[in-house]
Amino acid sequence: MIRISNLYKDWKEFSLKGINLEIKQGEYFVILGPTGAGKTLLLETIAGFHIPDRGDVWIEGHDVTYLAPERRRVGFIYQDYSLFPHFTVEENIEFGLKLKKSVSPVANRERTEQIIDWLGISHLAHRYPSSLSGGEQQKVAIARAIAVEPSLLLLDEPLAALDRRTRDYLREELKRVKADLGITMVHVTHDQTEAMVLADRVAVMINGRIMQVGTPSEIFNKPLDEAIADFVGVENILSGTVRDNKSGVAEIEVDTGANIFAVSSYSEGKVKALIRPEDIILSVSREDSSARNSLKGIIEGIEDMGPLTRVRMDNSIVALITKQSRERLGLRIGVEVYVSFKATSVHVVQ
Repeated sequence: MIRISNLYKDWKEFSLKGINLEIKQGEYFVILGPTGAGKTLLLETIAGFHIPDRGDVWIEGHDVTYLAPERRRVGFIYQDYSLFPHFTVEENIEFGLKLKKSVSPVANRERTEQIIDWLGISHLAHRYPSSLSGGEQQKVAIARAIAVEPSLLLLDEPLAALDRRTRDYLREELKRVKADLGITMVHVTHDQTEAMVLADRVAVMINGRIMQVGTPSEIFNKPLDEAIADFVGVENILSGTVRDNKSGVAEIEVDTGANIFAVSSYSEGKVKALIRPEDIILSVSREDSSARNSLKGIIEGIEDMGPLTRVRMDNSIVALITKQSRERLGLRIGVEVYVSFKATSVHVVQ
């Protein structure tokens, strides 16, 4: 559906560097990265708002690198919705349709009513954007974008300004748009939950470069390097040296002096052992865990995170456990615990 080849664009203060991406027909593709990574600039380049210095952009088998935005059959939804304040909801949705001279006013009105009914916003049709909530404005922005039947829908941080409940609801609406219309969607965000919930595949973008592309499971559980691991929440990044490897299980001596085991093909050399905090099991007795790896530690910090608790030990390990587990184990600062994790939970990179 989309092919971006060796794309470069320099704005002096920032640049996109060697972007290569392929996005499949009907895919929900998320570009995930921190603020300032260049995600929006890449999205705008796909839309045709910027012309690359080098490289090309193909959509549906056509080279659109120098094609005007309005000729690309692309819908674009900005974070601030960009609704026309002097138009009603109905007029906002119908606006793009009116630009299509080949379609009759009657057909435009029928299409507008169809989209309004499908998204369940008939009660908003004659109101103005200033009287709508953030969630309602976002639904109108989605309606306006899909009314013109684009082959591709680009979304720039579409849920960033909404409260959690509205975000959860609209995530389901976006999934419905994709499922019912079969439209290809490219969604830019820094929110890891959005990527995990919505994406068929994810591209991690840092400092103007695409660092890794994969399924959500691959990105969050098997990051390619330390920078990606740090961004996607792999808090346990242990430096070490592979001392042995037997039948695909590497023995790694980490900098704290302990030895840990990981399912890995590495048999020697300096490595980083990456373990997600939710894969850590805490116990007050070594006998309480059957995991291959078990390290002793003393709790140095406890942080409440709603239903979860973040626990930091003096051996540089961070665990994310439920509140119930914390209470059952009687965890508090200064308590000695055993930190356990499976060899399959350790991802090793050089």
